[in-house]
Amino acid sequence: MGRSKFSIVIYLIIGLAVVGLFSQLLGNTVNFLTNILLMVVVGAAIFGLLYFFVLRKRGPSNTDDMKKYKQAVKQSKSKYKQPKKPSNVATASTKAVIPPKKKRSKRASHLRVIEGNKPKGKDRASF
Repeated sequence: MGRSKFSIVIYLIIGLAVVGLFSQLLGNTVNFLTNILLMVVVGAAIFGLLYFFVLRKRGPSNTDDMKKYKQAVKQSKSKYKQPKKPSNVATASTKAVIPPKKKRSKRASHLRVIEGNKPKGKDRASF
């Protein structure tokens, strides 16, 4: 019951705001547009100050992360680079077509196992 009364109040406030907006627009257009322009300028100034003093200081960590990411992509591309095929069509057509062999899957070289000394606990299956 309380929720429906709350929504009615919200709709009433929004309706009154729309009526006031249209009455200002039709009755005093120049003053209305001046106020809107002033609000936009003040909002942009506040955003500019916040960006200059707060958000700009967080930027270098993002660019540092981006540098590391680009370096990792470059390293990965160089590691998995495909060999270039011969561009000479005559030599390629004279060779017999050999079906590609299945490659054995290798363990990933960039992953490693870290040995740890785990304490020997109770055998939980013995309960």
